[in-house]
Amino acid sequence: MVKDQEVERIAKKLDKMVHKKNTDGAIDLLNVLKNMKMSLETLQSTRIGMSVNAVRKQSNDEEVQTLAKSLIKTWKKLLDGSEGKSEERKRSASPLQSSSSKESPGSSDRSKKPETPKTPTTPTTPKFTSFPPAPVTTDSVRTKCRELLVTALQTGDDYKTIGADCDHLAAQIEDRIYQEFKSTDMKYKARLRSRISNLKDQKNPDLRRNVLCGNISSDCIATMTAEEMASAELKEIRKALTKESIREHQLSKVGGTETDMFVCGKCKGKSCTYTQVQTRSADEPMTTFVLCNDCGNRWKFC
Repeated sequence: MVKDQEVERIAKKLDKMVHKKNTDGAIDLLNVLKNMKMSLETLQSTRIGMSVNAVRKQSNDEEVQTLAKSLIKTWKKLLDGSEGKSEERKRSASPLQSSSSKESPGSSDRSKKPETPKTPTTPTTPKFTSFPPAPVTTDSVRTKCRELLVTALQTGDDYKTIGADCDHLAAQIEDRIYQEFKSTDMKYKARLRSRISNLKDQKNPDLRRNVLCGNISSDCIATMTAEEMASAELKEIRKALTKESIREHQLSKVGGTETDMFVCGKCKGKSCTYTQVQTRSADEPMTTFVLCNDCGNRWKFC
């Protein structure tokens, strides 16, 4: 039996390599794991399989990739073998139940007590993944959209560090959008384009990371608005512009002095009203807001 502490220690080292994007020395750790007699309980408690698989995806060393695949294949057989034994125990129990039902008439007369039904047991062997099955499609438009989503999710190297299944995630997002529109019309395509554009945005990596980590579910990203998907920086800029626009609109309507010194750029009229406000520092000139009395055009004169 392998000590769980030793396997956990190796798993942490492998995870650290993946995080630093440097898998130097991984081959030595994989060789240590190869020489260990691994148990199903150890695999389940330490999740070493996920760490080895992440190193396999991160490393460019063929030897590391080959050894990692070999270990995962061996451990998968151990898991499948455990499930097979559980099924075999079920089958072996069936003949015993059928033979017990074939009792002699005398014995059935002597015992007329009803048998208590047994509650069937369900195997509790956990799987390596708990994702729902990926929805399948043969539609060429939907398939192309899923490919574009995968490319967007794989922007940068975050998906390698996180170990996300981009193909599966893209299928979930596309299927959620398709279920809403029930067709691949212009609305469907516009929704997909906005997801792809925002996920590929180099200035908004947090959105992509949150989707890959599962902090934002596939259902959520499929229905988010452009404002909700925007980066924190862009949200602040939009907020500031909105405040400035409201303030200029309010200032230009309150009070003011009539003049013919300004020419409206819209109607070329000279009947205007202006208001001066100190919007910058004290040593800077005041900002003049002008309103055309003829057509209602407003502008700022610095």
